[in-house]
Amino acid sequence: MSDLRSFAALVSDKNPAGDLARACLMIAEDAYPSLDSSRYLAEIDALAGRLRARLATGSIEARVVALNELLFDELGYWGNTDDYYDPRNSYLNEVIDRRTGIPITLSVLYMEVGRRVGLPLEGVSFPGHFLVRLRLHGGMLVLDPFAGGSPQSEAELRERLERVIPEGAAADVPVSELPLDQFLEPASNRQIVARVLRNLKAIYRETDRPERLLQVLNRMLALSPDSPAELRERGFVYQRLECWRPALADLTAYL
Repeated sequence: MSDLRSFAALVSDKNPAGDLARACLMIAEDAYPSLDSSRYLAEIDALAGRLRARLATGSIEARVVALNELLFDELGYWGNTDDYYDPRNSYLNEVIDRRTGIPITLSVLYMEVGRRVGLPLEGVSFPGHFLVRLRLHGGMLVLDPFAGGSPQSEAELRERLERVIPEGAAADVPVSELPLDQFLEPASNRQIVARVLRNLKAIYRETDRPERLLQVLNRMLALSPDSPAELRERGFVYQRLECWRPALADLTAYL
């Protein structure tokens, strides 16, 4: 099976137990061809081992506190507000090495470590800012790994919505009255990986790096082979790189 096919199969909706960290490292392998993904998977396992060693039979909430203490207080992981659009923030190997990233990649690491110690963490594609949720007997805890794993109150979530959804965009319902639940649905591995790729696509388009953009578009089309927008864009990237035959194939398929 080719790399792109195995990548798509790994995060297929038919494979909900697929390895999210492995899929993110496969994306990184495009930018770092000599990357040893097994080393980084072992590092995630080691982080979980350190966390497990300090846990007794604590509550779910106690495990969240311990996870936050390990990643953010002891190891110093932080949300990169200084250079948010540095592409390294979107590659999981760089996030682990540099201990910094953006909301979605920090969330991937957070979830992957937490899941290994029995925390059923789920990603949330909240508008404008990826978050993590945890179902509790009394409701739901929403966490922000970009801000040290801090819990998000309803007021904070509504404030986030108001920053990204202009008034009037939600029909006749004010943003302040929109039901939050519709924005807190769990994201599948496929949706998470697609969002990582969209971030990289925007960065490489903005910084005019067609070779990198092509790699990202190849991954996106592995997930959604018939996506007209990506087919069209990849056709133009091929054209720019003077790869005439694949450019013609993509643009013909688009039309």
